[in-house]
Amino acid sequence: MLCFSMTYSLDLREAALSYIKNGGSKVEASRLFGFSRSTLYRWLDMEDLTPKIHGSRDRKIDKEALKKHVKDHPDMFLHERAEIFGVAVSGMHYALKRLGIVKKRARV
Repeated sequence: MLCFSMTYSLDLREAALSYIKNGGSKVEASRLFGFSRSTLYRWLDMEDLTPKIHGSRDRKIDKEALKKHVKDHPDMFLHERAEIFGVAVSGMHYALKRLGIVKKRARV
């Protein structure tokens, strides 16, 4: 099942809440403006109606620095590399995976 998140503009949010404050019903506002009642109730509970931006985050690990570090220290353990870069082991794992760097060690 695919799930798409929709961000409504600040103007639409304010218009819907203004409609309710001026005597309109919540059910009618959700029909008129085209969103669910649960969305409307969530907006009523929010102090700041500004839409949040999802999906854009800064990465802690510099890709070029990581590539150079792997080249300079190819036998380093994942937990050691994570400590040097100041990230969690899982974060280091995913950063290396994104760069296509996978190292399997044979257990002795």
